[in-house]
Amino acid sequence: MKLIGFLFGLISLLLAFIAFFPLLGWLNWLFIPFAILGVIISSITNSSGGKTMSIAAIIVGMLRLMLGGGIF
Repeated sequence: MKLIGFLFGLISLLLAFIAFFPLLGWLNWLFIPFAILGVIISSITNSSGGKTMSIAAIIVGMLRLMLGGGIF
């Protein structure tokens, strides 16, 4: 389970950086719920690495959505 939480965090963080490219802001709406699921799984298994990456992805995604007006 710790590996699953870590993978959720890693994948969501990679998607967060991909979503920084212009016209890919819609990707934030897909990976933020994925990252929230990663935080939940990591919290259950006490995986601090997966939890940290998922929280970082959520913060990056939210900031990107605020800068782009929610869509772009």
